[in-house]
Amino acid sequence: MNPAEAYILKQPEPYKSILLQLQSIVESIAPNSELLFKWRLPFYYCNGTPLCYFNQSKDYVDLAFWHGERFEKFKEHYVSENRKTVMSLRYRSVEDIDDEVVVYVIQQLLAINTNPFKLILKPNRSKK
Repeated sequence: MNPAEAYILKQPEPYKSILLQLQSIVESIAPNSELLFKWRLPFYYCNGTPLCYFNQSKDYVDLAFWHGERFEKFKEHYVSENRKTVMSLRYRSVEDIDDEVVVYVIQQLLAINTNPFKLILKPNRSKK
């Protein structure tokens, strides 16, 4: 079992069930994605590009992603408080998960297919 899977399975309920449901949705929409453990969190990568990540914090689970400002639908579901570039879908129970919203977000991220870290990191400038 990889560390990302261990992270999901060690969470207490209801967070473990939320994470497993989100994992199932992401993997069905992005079957070629890879679940990795980065920065102590489960990250999905597709073709070497970060797609989204899961974070259990306080009393909720975040499905966090970049490029949300480009999405036209479901904006009322996105949480961006105290963040510059990352948005998330926040869940406190499995029943809160709206499959249509999650599917839309993952499909949009796959269509954008741009590494968010390359967009937010400043280019190296050689000293003259």
